[in-house]
Amino acid sequence: MQVFDILRKPVVTEKSTLLQEEGRYTFEVAPRATKHQIKRAVEEAFGVEVVRVNTMNVRGKRRRFGPRFTTGPSKKKAIVLLAPGDTITIFEGV
Repeated sequence: MQVFDILRKPVVTEKSTLLQEEGRYTFEVAPRATKHQIKRAVEEAFGVEVVRVNTMNVRGKRRRFGPRFTTGPSKKKAIVLLAPGDTITIFEGV
């Protein structure tokens, strides 16, 4: 898998911006990506050193349209801890 096949997009929420102060960055990743692949992809894409990767599968939300129910798409998120002193500038708004 290529770098940008693994890293889909950054997750920018209130909670993820608070985690950035600790050097933790959140990405939406490919559902079949492993922790090792995610670590390599972040290191190649941004030129930083990754210490740890935590992943989670997020189930799609259930919504109602009249009498019918439907489910949104499921996602996989990765929270990446960088080495002290490393930052990713796309999150900084530069």
